[in-house]
Amino acid sequence: MNCVLGLAAALLAASAAYGQEKAPGIAAQVCAACHGADGNSVAPANPKIAGQIPEYLQKQLLDFKAQDGKKPVRESAIMNGMVANLSDADVKALAAYYAGQAQKPGAAADKDLATLGQKLWRGGDSLHSIPACAGCHGPAGAGIQAQFPRLSGQFAEYVAAQLTAFREGKRTNDRNGVMRGVAAHMNDGQIRAVAEYVAGLRP
Repeated sequence: MNCVLGLAAALLAASAAYGQEKAPGIAAQVCAACHGADGNSVAPANPKIAGQIPEYLQKQLLDFKAQDGKKPVRESAIMNGMVANLSDADVKALAAYYAGQAQKPGAAADKDLATLGQKLWRGGDSLHSIPACAGCHGPAGAGIQAQFPRLSGQFAEYVAAQLTAFREGKRTNDRNGVMRGVAAHMNDGQIRAVAEYVAGLRP
């Protein structure tokens, strides 16, 4: 019995190692055009995924994938096709690969808007039932492992687009509807302000 268990463990380890070896190749062939080979996208419409929490990356990739004959939880004309042929092992390896890359820091372009965003990030807006973003994503935007993504250094344009999508119900793969609940109380100005502040954060 011990031999069988040992063999199973060895096969699992070998499979994981093989997946890790494949990840850079998949990244270069499938992901690099939009996200960069190292996860540092140069297009604001495409998120930086370098240094992102691996569990979050894995969840997003799986959410983009149609499974068991059902539509993807998260729909995207581009991403749904990109992940279609990835195995679960590929997804896990890619998540680990990009999580291990160093993110190139961003910067706030509008200092006044970022100042307003800082207030919302740190203290929220009780009058409009907006909680402080730092409560889930951390004071410096580093996120919380396996629960909430890193946002520091992300493109302001991308963050604003996602908050708007949550608010409008176009993106619905947030755990327990948390982000939809938050974004529902935010106006366009508040969304832009938080997004601008996020871009300049350092973890």
